[in-house]
Amino acid sequence: MIKLKTDVNSQTLCDAIVEGMQDNKAKNIVVLDLREISSAVCDFFVICSGESSTQVDGIGSSVTKYTRKELKEKPWHIEGKTNSEWILLDYVSVVAHVFYKDARPFYDLEDLWSDAKRTNIPDLN
Repeated sequence: MIKLKTDVNSQTLCDAIVEGMQDNKAKNIVVLDLREISSAVCDFFVICSGESSTQVDGIGSSVTKYTRKELKEKPWHIEGKTNSEWILLDYVSVVAHVFYKDARPFYDLEDLWSDAKRTNIPDLN
C-alpha cells in the first residue's frame, strides 16, 4: 500500500479530528486503532454521529477547519458532502466518518472492524 508523506503523526491527527468533532457537538465518538491489523487501510478510524444532516455537514466542516488551523493538514479526499448522511474525510493515515445517527447502525463500522482497539470518547454537554 502506498502512503502519502505527512509531517503530522497519525495519533496527533486523530486527536485533532476528535477535537474538531467535539467543537460541533458530535455524539458517540469512537476511535478505532487499526495499527495492529495487517489488512487495515489506515492507522485510525474516527467515527461519530450527528443529529441532523445539517449537523453532519457542520461536523465535517468543523473537522476540516480544525485540522487545517491546528496542524496545517487537509483531507486528501472527501466523500458524501452532497447528501450529508455519511461524510468521509480521508487524511490517508486517519479516516473520519461522520454519520447521520440513523445511517450509522446500517454500516456498523465498529463491528466490521471489531478487531481494532476501541476507545469511546465521552459526549460533551
